[in-house]
Amino acid sequence: MAVFSKILIANRSEIARRVIRTCASMGIATVAVFSEHDADAPFVHDADEAVALPAGSSYLDIDAIVEAARRTEAAAVHPGYGFLAENASFAAAVEAAGMVFIGPDPATISAMGSKLRSRSLMEQVGVPLLLSAEIDVGSDISAAASEIGYPVLVKASSGGGGKGMRIVTEPSSLDDAIAAATREAESAFGDGTVYLEKYVEQPRHIEVQILGDGTGNVVHLYERECSIQRRFQKIIEESPSPGLDDELRQELWQAAVAAGQAVNYRGAGTVEFIVDADGGFAFLEMNTRLQVEHPVTEMTTGLDLVHEQIAIAAGVPLMSQHDVPAQYGHAIEARLNAERPAHGYLPSTGVVRRFGVDADVRVDTGIEEGSEISHHYDPMVAKVISHAPSRGEAAARLSAALQRAKIHGVDTNRDLLVGVLTDEDFLAGAVDTHFLDRKGNTLSRARATSDVVSLHAAVAALALQVDARHRATVQTSLPSGWRNVQSQVQQRTLAHEDDELDIGYRIGGAVTSMTVNESAVNIDHVYSATSSCVDISVDGVRRTFDVDINLGKVYVDSALAATVFVQIPRFEEPGSSVDSGSMIAKTPGTVVAVQVDVGDVVGAGDVVMIIEAMKMEQAIVAPEAGHVSAVHFAVGDQVRTGETLVEAETDG
Repeated sequence: MAVFSKILIANRSEIARRVIRTCASMGIATVAVFSEHDADAPFVHDADEAVALPAGSSYLDIDAIVEAARRTEAAAVHPGYGFLAENASFAAAVEAAGMVFIGPDPATISAMGSKLRSRSLMEQVGVPLLLSAEIDVGSDISAAASEIGYPVLVKASSGGGGKGMRIVTEPSSLDDAIAAATREAESAFGDGTVYLEKYVEQPRHIEVQILGDGTGNVVHLYERECSIQRRFQKIIEESPSPGLDDELRQELWQAAVAAGQAVNYRGAGTVEFIVDADGGFAFLEMNTRLQVEHPVTEMTTGLDLVHEQIAIAAGVPLMSQHDVPAQYGHAIEARLNAERPAHGYLPSTGVVRRFGVDADVRVDTGIEEGSEISHHYDPMVAKVISHAPSRGEAAARLSAALQRAKIHGVDTNRDLLVGVLTDEDFLAGAVDTHFLDRKGNTLSRARATSDVVSLHAAVAALALQVDARHRATVQTSLPSGWRNVQSQVQQRTLAHEDDELDIGYRIGGAVTSMTVNESAVNIDHVYSATSSCVDISVDGVRRTFDVDINLGKVYVDSALAATVFVQIPRFEEPGSSVDSGSMIAKTPGTVVAVQVDVGDVVGAGDVVMIIEAMKMEQAIVAPEAGHVSAVHFAVGDQVRTGETLVEAETDG
């Protein structure tokens, strides 16, 4: 069904590739637009045509994107999600240029894009709401917060994805939270408007997928559970939601349909709700676009939501609720992000050396081996989605796929995801939005026990010594690890997360003796050892380990876990030491706030600068009390990992 001859996709990476796949199946040609940072990205090559955005421009450049659509004679524009997907001005500009916008009417986007306006509309049609208060010039914000009752949530009126949100538990933190949320909302959405809302403790986040034809006909495609979140951003979503009774489920569906009918919704949209421990629910917001987690709805209904979006935009009649397919089985999606959960979810950047998920699961990704993960965009590497007859089987299938995946070159939240999917509370359906706050780092560390880390460190040392012999330029005929004195132990130090591991090994003939931090690793036999694969027997159990050595890091994958080690040199590089008062960038990014000047007095833990990377803010804090002696960067400057941002001299 070629309802349009050509569609331009006003987005990038994974969602661009997702839309391209459906368009290809429908016989529709595609056009991609790309920034200077994405010139060689996979989605650019997947599209039939591609247009470079002007130098220094971005995916928010409405004029450039509309001009690209004109130049390529696209009949319609699909906005994907994020960027301009919920921008009423963009939708209006597309329609003014004589093309079809694959999404809601601009007036609908405007109404529902403002959480304040959408709340007013929902109140009119009887959808339950949380207590809230607008923040106006001259308003008594403290009094409003007290009337709502702490804790309160400072929340951006525009956008989504957890940006511009702060929980406030006491009055003294209110002003700082409003300032931070305003700054983040302005940066992410171009609109710094924020408001206060009652914060529900231990809530569940439930959303309902809807389709509408723009004339008041709206159907629901069931609900999704999205409670597993970090920093208000979802990382695991599933459908159907566990733990809802039939009555509550029906009420949520009906409320979502009422919300869509209130604005004559057109296209695919999502109505989000908060559900408390007693089963009460309230409207959160409506996303007037496709959601990142839409695959779980697709896999349980058999529908292609991008296909439905395109068909609706082309005027194809909408199915009735009676014709919506019944759900089959259970689907779970995990968002694989380039980040370090154990270090406050700091973004991780670099070139992806290996990437593969060899399992019976769906993988939606915008990267390939060799792709660069930069600080310019969202940290999501891929969405991995499983579908099975039961929830337990879907969780087991997804966790196994993630465990066996090969992901080298950047740090990811893979172990955290596996920890969640195998957690007893999760499997019992006992989830809420504070699940990760309660569980902490125990989920990430559950797989890689100290014994597994020690074994993988021993494997890494074996691979490294083979690699060293292959790169040797003298005495290349000698066996690996050869010594005149056979009793001499070779030494190597590797770092794993915050720990250093001292490895001692002696190789002689068929016998290999190894210790990690002076504890023996009982290797019975080395069947083979190369720089990329080690096949050994330990305590009578034979296993094969995949190894990747690159840029001072060693990646070891096995059925037990996936670990990353950093090689520690025997001698410190000249000039590598850092003064104790220096504050260093832990990730590349952009300076969005400088809180101090030279000469200012700071206390231990005081925020001196704020860096934004991958749409996340990172506070740079003073390690100890003192006075600022140098500030090396200003707002808007780009910084690289390891650069000194601020220097301070201690008062002692």
